[in-house]
Amino acid sequence: MSSDPLAVGPASSLIDQFRAILDEGGVMTGDDVSNRYPGYFMTRVEADVLLRPETTDQLSQVMALCHAAGQPVVIQGGMSGWVRATQTRPGDVILSLERMNRIESIDPANRTAIVQAGVILEQFQDHLEAHGLSFPLDLGGRGSCQLGGNAATNAGGMRVIRYGMMREQVLGMEVVLADGRVLSSMNQMIKNNTGYDLKQLFIGSEGTLGVITRLVLRLRERPVSSNTALVCADSFDRIAKLLRHVDGALGGLLSAFELVDNNFYRVNTGAGRHPAPLGSDKPYYAMIEALGSDHERDRDLFEAVLADAAEKGLFDDAIIARSEKDRAAIWGIREDLEHIVHDFQPFYAFDVSLPVGAMEAYMGEVTQRLKAIWPDGGIAFLGHVGDGNLHIAIGAGTPQDREQVEACVYEPLRPIGGSVSAEHGIGLEKKPWLSITRSPLERGLMREIKQMFDPKNILNPGKIFAEDAA
Repeated sequence: MSSDPLAVGPASSLIDQFRAILDEGGVMTGDDVSNRYPGYFMTRVEADVLLRPETTDQLSQVMALCHAAGQPVVIQGGMSGWVRATQTRPGDVILSLERMNRIESIDPANRTAIVQAGVILEQFQDHLEAHGLSFPLDLGGRGSCQLGGNAATNAGGMRVIRYGMMREQVLGMEVVLADGRVLSSMNQMIKNNTGYDLKQLFIGSEGTLGVITRLVLRLRERPVSSNTALVCADSFDRIAKLLRHVDGALGGLLSAFELVDNNFYRVNTGAGRHPAPLGSDKPYYAMIEALGSDHERDRDLFEAVLADAAEKGLFDDAIIARSEKDRAAIWGIREDLEHIVHDFQPFYAFDVSLPVGAMEAYMGEVTQRLKAIWPDGGIAFLGHVGDGNLHIAIGAGTPQDREQVEACVYEPLRPIGGSVSAEHGIGLEKKPWLSITRSPLERGLMREIKQMFDPKNILNPGKIFAEDAA
């Protein structure tokens, strides 16, 4: 008897057809699948088969087979998402583009690149150094996330304030549709105003409309200078005014403006953890970074802007990084989530967006709601305040209290027009709360688009909205 978990009925025939298309390393079954991501805390791997194509043609054939058989397919990239958009169930087929990982071309004159979807973000950034170019998307999962996944989730990160989200970095793409057809829209121009921009439908679609296989990406000149500071203030109002001040005074050089509150700062600068560059007695801390083209001029401007802000009383204390080691130490406080995950149990992570002017009142209301139910619960705020994005870490209640914890975070967004997801998508995690952000008409049109592109509902079924919605 075969040891394949799907080797019963028509499924065994389907696996044989997969093997006829892919090489020996292209089809994985059994324990090779279930043990692939041991201990991964946000996504369970319960599928029976994992497919690893090497070419668009192979993927096209695989999707045609799955479409004909009505076989559910879940696309997985670097597995660094936070909303369970890549979670699988028994009977699913996992599709991994990890072997479609070639950087096909770099065009320095046009400042574009053509890459396959499985290219790792950090490896791509490193590859561009020799060309004097950069790809500005920057996020904590840079060492494992894939560019195709970045597009499928419309990834954000720490430089959105200057460069925009992933959507702004994509000029063209190639997509394999649910039935195996290949949509090639490999536009390499910034301006191409010829009807519907179809690629935008797939950016942020979380693998529910098609499988992104190749991308044309917009590149930027590599920054020569980098200036970073950590500041603290006793009110959010001063932080908001500081953001406006540095953004205007730096003349377009501001690349990041990140916030952490006192709770997060204390967790990460506790005994045996990151050194505390500033005292631990202020409610708010902000990391400010400017990228430019002239070391001396940009350094002088950065210091002058901060000095002017200090004279205006926009912060209480500050420290400027004098070396790359100093810079890494400052950013380590913001990017390290290990200690907060350890200390806040059960751990809940949230990603919301709202107007900057509403942030202080929102943070106060979320905290008040949470503490009214769990007085000893832990809560910390951090995020890309420069573009209106807050992340919230909570440790309260039990795992069975998830819906009540979520209500504390999401319900205050309703009256202020906030979003339940700033940059991580919907997946399974935020599906029950989508109505806060999207109207009935919007949700209905999204379902109609899903039905048009994937009439059999085989692509990442059950994500974003109800599985029967298609």
